[in-house]
Amino acid sequence: MAMMRGQQGARRGQMILYLALLAVVVGCMVALSMCDKPAEAADARPSGGDTLDIAIEYSPVTYYTYDDTLGGYNYDLLRMMAQSAGCHLKFHPVVTLEKALDGLESGRYDVVVAQFPMTAGDTSRYAFTEPIYIDQQVLVQRRDSHAIRSQLDLAGDTVWVVKGSPMVGRIASLSREIGDTIYTHVDELYGPEQLMMMVSAGEIRYAVVNRSIARSMATRLPNLDRSVAISLSQFQSWMVSKERQGLCDSLNRWHRQLKLDTASYLGLQRRYFGGTFPTLAR
Repeated sequence: MAMMRGQQGARRGQMILYLALLAVVVGCMVALSMCDKPAEAADARPSGGDTLDIAIEYSPVTYYTYDDTLGGYNYDLLRMMAQSAGCHLKFHPVVTLEKALDGLESGRYDVVVAQFPMTAGDTSRYAFTEPIYIDQQVLVQRRDSHAIRSQLDLAGDTVWVVKGSPMVGRIASLSREIGDTIYTHVDELYGPEQLMMMVSAGEIRYAVVNRSIARSMATRLPNLDRSVAISLSQFQSWMVSKERQGLCDSLNRWHRQLKLDTASYLGLQRRYFGGTFPTLAR
């Protein structure tokens, strides 16, 4: 009995910790949204000249801040490319994908860098660069529930996704494939990292995020399972306005040039992904 009480106390302690973490994230997101409003008005026009305005998504893989350090695979890769090409970049961190896409369509941003797999339907709306890395969409759930063991088990359940994400279309396709309805809750406020924290804290049951983000959060949220794949492996690219194919070509050229520096390029992949992507390492 004493052991059971101890285990229950430990679980309660973990839950309190996760809820506290979630409260901190929610508070930070609210503060960011309030502080950004005057900045957005002053920053509504593109920089112009030889400066590229980059809308970059907050995530452990794409762009993050830790103390006074900035990092992220896409962030570091872009800085390496800019240094090699001699161009200037201005980064605009965003939490929601919808905001980034709106800015791209209005001309405020030149490039959107986010967890957005290239799909056939989206190529009619945006110009995509050559693949930057490979990822996969996975289901995130609590280990102690482990109710979903395959895609078929999702029938009749609800999963949360980020607004503007092509994952909405993937869930719809999966519903047709299994012959039953999978409901989708599209969240308008949070990014994939925050959805994972909500699953961890028991606020929601399931979320669909990219495997790279789920893996990078594994040590911080050890009570989450990410073993159920929702999609096949997919290329992740950067997005440019459909009318700016020349910029897309320049980004591809700078990327190919950077690949020639094999040690730096593959070293960056190992740093963030623990390995390299053979199809992208040429």
